[in-house]
Amino acid sequence: MKKRVYGMAIILGTSLAASSAVASGDPSQNARVATQVIPEMEVTAEKITTPSMQTSETVYTGSEVTGKGIDLQGVKGKTSVYEAVGVLPGISIESADSRGLGAEQRSVRVRGVRSSMGALTVEGVPNYGGNPIGPRDYLYDLENMEGISVYKGAVPGDIGTGVGSRGGAMELKPDWPNETFGGKFSQAIGSDAYTRSFLRLDSGALGDLGTKLSASYSYTDADKWRGPGEVGPRHNVNAALHQPLGERFDIKLWVNHNDLEQHLYRPLTYQETRDLESNYDKDYNRTLTGVAARDKDYFDYNRGEYSNTDVLSIFTLKATDSLSFKVKPYYSDEDTTILGGTASGGVQKRLRDIERAGLFAEGMMEIANIKGIFGYHFENANMDISTENYAITKGGLSYRGLGVYGTSGTAYINSPYLKLAGEFGAFHWQAGLKYFSFIDPASDGYTAGTAPSYSPVRASDLDRDEQTHDIWLPTLGAAYRINESVQAYTSYGKNFIRPYSYLPLVSLYSSNRAAFRLQGMTIQDLFDGYGIEESDDVDLGLRITGSWFDITPTLFFGKHKNLLTTVYDPRVKLNYQQNIGEATSYGLDLEINTYLRKDLTFFVNPSYTRMTYDDDLSFAGKSIDSEGNQVVDTPEWLVKTGVSYRPGNFEIVPMLRFLSERYSDAENEQVVDANTLVDLRASYTWNKPPFAKSMKFTMELNNIFDEEYISVINASDDTRAGNATYMPGSPFSAMLIVSVDF
Repeated sequence: MKKRVYGMAIILGTSLAASSAVASGDPSQNARVATQVIPEMEVTAEKITTPSMQTSETVYTGSEVTGKGIDLQGVKGKTSVYEAVGVLPGISIESADSRGLGAEQRSVRVRGVRSSMGALTVEGVPNYGGNPIGPRDYLYDLENMEGISVYKGAVPGDIGTGVGSRGGAMELKPDWPNETFGGKFSQAIGSDAYTRSFLRLDSGALGDLGTKLSASYSYTDADKWRGPGEVGPRHNVNAALHQPLGERFDIKLWVNHNDLEQHLYRPLTYQETRDLESNYDKDYNRTLTGVAARDKDYFDYNRGEYSNTDVLSIFTLKATDSLSFKVKPYYSDEDTTILGGTASGGVQKRLRDIERAGLFAEGMMEIANIKGIFGYHFENANMDISTENYAITKGGLSYRGLGVYGTSGTAYINSPYLKLAGEFGAFHWQAGLKYFSFIDPASDGYTAGTAPSYSPVRASDLDRDEQTHDIWLPTLGAAYRINESVQAYTSYGKNFIRPYSYLPLVSLYSSNRAAFRLQGMTIQDLFDGYGIEESDDVDLGLRITGSWFDITPTLFFGKHKNLLTTVYDPRVKLNYQQNIGEATSYGLDLEINTYLRKDLTFFVNPSYTRMTYDDDLSFAGKSIDSEGNQVVDTPEWLVKTGVSYRPGNFEIVPMLRFLSERYSDAENEQVVDANTLVDLRASYTWNKPPFAKSMKFTMELNNIFDEEYISVINASDDTRAGNATYMPGSPFSAMLIVSVDF
């Protein structure tokens, strides 16, 4: 691969070779600022990560990325939750755009499992949708968050898992309205016409009632770094209220609205990646040609509009010193339209109209050394997901009828959970049990009618029956403090993801109706092979704290079954997906942080991951050699490291990320090369200027050696050679940010 080197960045590479260590945190406290003492010098270090646990637990089973850790990710960590937690080991984050933009053009794996199979929550309330299944990580301004807790193994029962937890779980912790009046403003500009403005105001406590309010707005926009079009504009509005009522009752309200428009990045084929220098800037066409086969790749026929509104309220009653109750009603609405060219020379419009409403109700009690929490999660969701077909004509796009209905009707989640935890001297323990039931609604089938109206026509063989999918999810955790500096811990959890990938199955059946109907098969026969994917995950680790370092090594093991896997049906001579696969994962996550001087911190986050299929897969009636192969898009080695040097009011943070080679097919025949990226953040803080509390000037340089590399691999775990697509990673970019706290 060709590397174009910018002279001003050359001197930064060697400073990273010595980087060793990543923030962990003292298990005895969950503070975001910790003080470490070494001989003859007091070191005050602002933590990047700390151990994390949920309410009424006693064993740390996760890691929290602090506000400082989010800041280290730069502008990309302001608009993407996944990018914001990029410092943690075991999480591979690849994006088509380095600035945290480009919704749903990002590939994230947590210990080898796609993040779409995991949970993303705000205060435990899930955020998710369909087509694609899973979380929407682009909805929030991360300046409004205090931190993000990440659970990669056992997932606590009081975190709402939505679609599932096989890909771990994340909990966003809002920065609720502050006690005193103040605000934040920042303005960023950068490469490719990047601009971002952010403003937040806090009212402080008002009047005798102590009402506290906050509100923020941001505007973000940029040109795509390759090809025509923009990844924006993005508008985000957030408002929050905190109202204490006496000493025992408390109300919080949180509202978030996000609007995003974007032109999509064009994926490459494997053959194009073999000559990446020639194809690095290849993208969609800037102009129309009048030829449909080419105009399907017109940039304005490949774009999306995404609108999301989320409302969360939290009512807390402290009945006694040892008994409290909490209720969290919530509402979420998504309205999304995505255009994309098709292989047949037309354009398909993907429509998502998703409305969810639910609540969590919890009771918490503490008796002697035992803590307990019992809760119930209920949700109803209406997911109208469909496609429409359009022909490309001289007058523009012309409607050609309904494509398919992937999901419709009202789905229900019912999920009670119980947790108990306690301490006996140096020994801490906890146990939980959660029941998850998902009622998948019945759905009526339609096909496209004839011209000129193309009105939908009922098709009973495309009907789906109501189905209930349920699973019991136990968790266990234990920790033992060996001495003041060393704690050993272990955890077990069963995780899952409910059935997904409906639209591809419906599309395949619709395209081959004659063959299926000849065999007396309906779409329901295919859906009868869908079920819940399961995994059993075990962690075993140590938390070691010294006077000038923190080290947290974690060994992990996972057994995965009922994975959605492509099978061959000889009756219709077609391949389609069913839940029959099995896989095994194991590896090591390591977090190290060293505080060498008062103004110097080194951190490093290496991880090793093996995730392989247990058996050969079948395809077109034949077995393919996949047993023991690494799962698609999963690097064995991932290293994230950096240095924080703080001379006076300056801070200089060079960072390096190494990603080992990956495979884009289940046979492990198509290799995507390893890459090493170097970034730099440099800032100066002006404390107590006449007009504010502080003012900060930041320069951010990404991919400073301008390496050409493949970032995103678009592929399922069982993808065959030649079927994956690829996104080049962003080249060198520069940003300037001015921020004011007042």
